[in-house]
Amino acid sequence: MALAKTKKKALTKNNSNSLTRKKLKKLASKRNGKAKDKYVYTFGDGKAEGDASMKNLLGGKGANLAEMASIGLPVPAGFTITTEVCTAFYENKRKYPKGLEKQVENALAHVEKIMGAKFGSTKNPLLLSVRSGARVSMPGMMDTVLNLGLNDETLQGLIAKTGNERFAYDCYRRFVQMYGDVVLGLKPVNKDDIDPFEEILHDKKEKLGAKFDNELSAEALRELVHEFKAAIKERTGHDFPEDPMEQLWGAVGSVFGSWMNDRAIAYRKLYDIPESWGTAVNVQSMVFGNMGEDCGTGVAFTRDPATGENVFYGEYLINAQGEDVVAGTRTPEPIARLEQDMPKVFEQLMKIRKTLERHYKEMQDIEFTVQNGKLWMLQTRNGKRTAFAAFKIAHDMV
Repeated sequence: MALAKTKKKALTKNNSNSLTRKKLKKLASKRNGKAKDKYVYTFGDGKAEGDASMKNLLGGKGANLAEMASIGLPVPAGFTITTEVCTAFYENKRKYPKGLEKQVENALAHVEKIMGAKFGSTKNPLLLSVRSGARVSMPGMMDTVLNLGLNDETLQGLIAKTGNERFAYDCYRRFVQMYGDVVLGLKPVNKDDIDPFEEILHDKKEKLGAKFDNELSAEALRELVHEFKAAIKERTGHDFPEDPMEQLWGAVGSVFGSWMNDRAIAYRKLYDIPESWGTAVNVQSMVFGNMGEDCGTGVAFTRDPATGENVFYGEYLINAQGEDVVAGTRTPEPIARLEQDMPKVFEQLMKIRKTLERHYKEMQDIEFTVQNGKLWMLQTRNGKRTAFAAFKIAHDMV
C-alpha cells in the first residue's frame, strides 16, 4: 500500500515535471519567435514583441529595431515580417502563408495608432519604408523602398499636412523612381545599361542648370514624377500602381524576391551564408530628413573602425534622405560638424552612442534621421572594424 502511494506520488511528480517542461518549451518557442502561425512582430512607442536575441527570426535589423525600441530609444514604429515567411515564400511557389495578410493589417493599424497618421489617408497620410534584414549583415545586396504610400491623392494630404510642396514632390519622385527600379524592374541589368530614371533626372538638372537634386524646384520635381510615370508606362505597358496596399505588397514581394537576386547569391557564396536562412522584411514609418534645413540624415560608428579610438566617427547630410549619404550625389559632412549645425541633436546622439555601447557591449554602426529637429534611430548593429581596432576596442571596453 505504501509502495503504491510512493509510485503514485512519483508519477504525479513526473507528470508535473513533464507539464512544466512543456510549458517551458512553449514559452521558449514563443521567445524565439516560433509561436504557432505568428509571422509579424511589432515595435515602437517604447515597446516591442521581439528583441535582439531573435535575429534568426527577425533578421539583424528587425531584432535590433525591436531592442532599441524596448530600451526607450526614439525608433519610428513599424513591424517585421519574419524570415520564416521568406522560407515559405520560396517553398510554396512565391505564395505567402495563410494568415499573413491579416497579421500585416493588424500590425499596420498598430503603427497608425502610435504615429497618429493613417496609411492611404488623403488628409493625414502615413508613409512607409520597406527594407530587407537577414540575420547577418548583407549591405547593399537586397532591395529597399522608401516613401511608400504616395499617390496623386495622398500627395495632396502630405502637402496640406506639412505646408511644404517641394518636400512632398521630392518624396513622390524618389518613391516613383525607387519603386519603378526595385518592384517594376526598370533597374539596369548590367554596367552598360542606362538607368532610365537617372537619365531623365540628369536631363532635367542640365536643362535647369542645377548641379544637385536639392536645387530643383517643386515644379521641376512635379514634372519628374510625370516623366518617371511615363517611362514606366512605356517600358512595362502598365500604369504606376496608385493603391497604397498594392504598393505595399509589391514592395514586400520584391524584398523577399531580392534574397535570390544575383548580388545576394554571390554575397552568400562569398561569406558562406546558407540560402535557407532567408531574409525578414521590415516595414517602418517614414521619418523625413529632406523637409528643410532642420532635417538631415547620417551614418556613424560609435568608435573609429580603423583605429579603435573612442571618437564618434561618421558623416551626415542636411536636408536629405538616407540614400543620399551613400549615393555620392552630394558630399557629406563629418559627424563632428553636426555639433555646430544641430547642437541639441548632437548632444542627444552622443548620449545614445553611450547607451548603445553600454547595452550591447560592442562598438555600434548606426543610422539616424532628423526630422524638424527631432532625432530618430533607424538602425544599429555591431560595427565592422580592423583587427587593430578590434584589439583596442576590446581592451578599452574591459
